[in-house]
Amino acid sequence: MAPSGPITTPLTTLLGIQHPIMLAGMAHTAGGELAAAVSNAGGLGVVGGFQYTPEQLREIISEMKARFKQPNLPFGVDLALPQVGGSARKTNHDYTHGKLNELVDLIIESGACLFVSAVGVPEKEVIDKFHKHGILVMNMVGHPKHAVKALERGVDMLCAQGTEGGGHTGDVANSVLIPAVVDVARRYKPAMLKGQTAPVLAAGGIHNGRGLASSLMQGAVGVWVGTRFVACTEAASAQEHKEAVVACDFSETDRTLVLTGRPLRARLNPYLKSWQVRGNAAQELCDKGIVPIEHDFENDREDIEFPHLMGQVAGAITKIQPAKEIVDEMVAEAVDQLKLANVYLSSKSKL
Repeated sequence: MAPSGPITTPLTTLLGIQHPIMLAGMAHTAGGELAAAVSNAGGLGVVGGFQYTPEQLREIISEMKARFKQPNLPFGVDLALPQVGGSARKTNHDYTHGKLNELVDLIIESGACLFVSAVGVPEKEVIDKFHKHGILVMNMVGHPKHAVKALERGVDMLCAQGTEGGGHTGDVANSVLIPAVVDVARRYKPAMLKGQTAPVLAAGGIHNGRGLASSLMQGAVGVWVGTRFVACTEAASAQEHKEAVVACDFSETDRTLVLTGRPLRARLNPYLKSWQVRGNAAQELCDKGIVPIEHDFENDREDIEFPHLMGQVAGAITKIQPAKEIVDEMVAEAVDQLKLANVYLSSKSKL
């Protein structure tokens, strides 16, 4: 159990962490070094396991553990488990490539305290298997109705990500989504939490202490931070990606179907802009079960350039920093903001 930090929430108590800050399990960014750095800093490092084989994921988790400053620090693992077939998007497919059972067993054996489903709600047997081994399950949601589905299926926690966020995201803004999902979660008391209502984390556009403080005021118990940790010394992302976050303007990101067939926010580049001017062409391909970028590869298009994934908050990020600095600054600013809120409550207006 880590020593208490200056901000104690149900999340810090539940997971045994100092600060209510989680590393978003971003593909090819949240590797072993970054996850370890965030856990070492008192947050919760979450390894991004998107499209990794069991062998690759095992290697990343081993690297993370080797970098822990204290043995047995808590950590999580993130996978994408979209529904395939039936009423699901026709472009959905199995990102585990048939290895889900092996990946689940590996996560259990690794000693993770949290499993995160980034896309889609896990099947009940998967949730039950994690629960059997004392592992909590959190689901990403972009709409209140998704929260209901996940909680009815049996997950323990939710992360409400606003449309501002990078990567796969919905179309409801952070300020609207978080309190709405909190209202849903308050109706559920997952068995693993022994009488506690389902906690909600906030995500989308959060990069500093003001974002953390405002999220807590909206009813969240902590934050899930992605883009800020892309521009981080320990991130596994390429240096070019880190610098692109710092250079990005507030208006330079957009959601697109081109890359995966589901809405995903990235920094616009000439390739994405070429699809924007084609109206509904990307949607029409997706309706047929064809991912636009795969269509371009099959047709030997020569100007394909995969964009850098990031959220709108990239416009506010001005430098690349070590994870500990990011966490420490976020916590310190959040404490100041929460103290200020108390002043507003107890002081008479001087106007």
